[in-house]
Amino acid sequence: MSYYRDFSNIKARILLWKHEENEVFDTQKLIEEENRERIVSYHPKKLLETLMVRQILHDELPGRKILYNQRQPFLMPRDFEISITNSYPFAALAISKQQIGIDIERFNPKFLKLQDKFVYPSERTFIPKDKEVEYLTIIWSVKESMYKIHHSKYWSLKKHYEVFPFQLENLHSIRCRVYDEHSSDEFYARVEFFDDFVFSVVD
Repeated sequence: MSYYRDFSNIKARILLWKHEENEVFDTQKLIEEENRERIVSYHPKKLLETLMVRQILHDELPGRKILYNQRQPFLMPRDFEISITNSYPFAALAISKQQIGIDIERFNPKFLKLQDKFVYPSERTFIPKDKEVEYLTIIWSVKESMYKIHHSKYWSLKKHYEVFPFQLENLHSIRCRVYDEHSSDEFYARVEFFDDFVFSVVD
């Protein structure tokens, strides 16, 4: 079986699955007993995304479970860190020995309307007018990836997550940070394009 994309590097296994119409998943085999009640109300596409992620895990680390601390997924046993993202027909799983965040987003003009909610003033200075949708989608995706490493219900994507200037020609080492009045943690993001999507990795 081959994955739609393999974004793995020396730090992590990062695998992307694309659902095909003829695919059938064994729900009883793949969904953890602890999560069966959770999935009862899932929309069919959300269930497929969940099953794709479980299939990747089953192929890569058989015998492990994905459980949740509130809404945050973690691996049991806790011998690896994980991150999950999906946007039908895609779903992806990252497996690493260190914290990692991944996110997938379709290029979407909706980010033009949403930008006041997530774009930091300094970020506006390097967004070209003719490439706003591309830049805004990337900034959103990188911040979503950071949020999966550093999350808090008290934090704002606009005020506490910052993406430093970048260019579309160089997306494999984008500086970014999570910060508040007491501390600042810096990361590097890697961004990939495929089809009409952005895929970001922060580790």
